[in-house]
Amino acid sequence: MNADHPLADVEREPGVPKPDPVLCAEGLRRSFGGIHAVDIERLEVQRHTITSLIGPNGAGKTTLFNLLTGFDKPNTGEWRLNGGTLVGIASFRVARRGMVRTFQLTRSLARLTVLDNLLVAAKDHEGEGLWGALTGGWRGTEEANRVRAFELLERFGLDQMADEYAGGLSGGQRKLLEMARALMMEPEVVMLDEPMAGVNPALTQSLLGHIIGLRESGKTVVFVEHDMDVVQEISDWVVVMAQGRIIAEGPPESIARNREVIDAYLGAHHGEAAP
Repeated sequence: MNADHPLADVEREPGVPKPDPVLCAEGLRRSFGGIHAVDIERLEVQRHTITSLIGPNGAGKTTLFNLLTGFDKPNTGEWRLNGGTLVGIASFRVARRGMVRTFQLTRSLARLTVLDNLLVAAKDHEGEGLWGALTGGWRGTEEANRVRAFELLERFGLDQMADEYAGGLSGGQRKLLEMARALMMEPEVVMLDEPMAGVNPALTQSLLGHIIGLRESGKTVVFVEHDMDVVQEISDWVVVMAQGRIIAEGPPESIARNREVIDAYLGAHHGEAAP
């Protein structure tokens, strides 16, 4: 990691708080029938970085995403975005505050066109109010939303499919559409749950490029991924979960050498090859 990287000091001194965390969670716990799906003492996500969340199946990664984005409620705990609490905040309000997510299984609205999938996610719908209806102010908002939607479709290579039904897209194209739809909310933090799952190799590099582009445009990215080559390639920081807990975190190169991580997730054969 470059010495000028914002997490360089954290790497040298494990346990040191992040210098500029955008997202913080403390004492976050979620149980199902006595099983602790998430049991996290503290988690910080550094602003303007790509943080990978890895771990074996059942480690609690998706449950953590659900808690942080308002799709589930914890038994205990607190989490904050830019210092403001998100406890008890509905998922759509979390999105409006600047944190959006995608899902393992894409949730495109199959019976809507590709364009309409983005328009329904637009952050501003002034025409829904009485004043907008009386003054016609909704027209300007609607046009601005359409312009932004087409810009995003072009960015993700979907502009030629704007009028096609989303149900006719391939799995990889649906992943791109879901990412584009998330960006219609103009978020600060983007949570991607296994964005590469089910994507053919031809689109994988495109998705990786878009994720890197999010960071370069000033956004913070947290994503769940199983492919360690992908994690090593684009991550600034890696958080490792097992049995609902964070067992390690650090830059990808140090995580690949961590014995506890190797035993819990990567496998002993990887450890034999590690320097």
